Amino acid sequence: MKCMKCGKASYKSTTTEAFEMEFGLLVIRNIPCYKCDECDEIFYTGDVVQKIEKITDMVKSFMQEVTIIDYEKSA
Repeated sequence: MKCMKCGKASYKSTTTEAFEMEFGLLVIRNIPCYKCDECDEIFYTGDVVQKIEKITDMVKSFMQEVTIIDYEKSA
């Protein structure tokens, strides 16, 4: 797959993202992504974005100041 930013080669990988939410910080680990070899841009496929949205909605009910979720183990 090619990078959407610079057009160079990208490869499958995983990453960790932190999201600032109303009641605290949500950290999601092991998110599947594509990383660019050239510019280090990270991007997600549509299905991954949908799952991230589901995770953020789910977490709102039990969110603490800092919540850490593993993408692979989430529902």
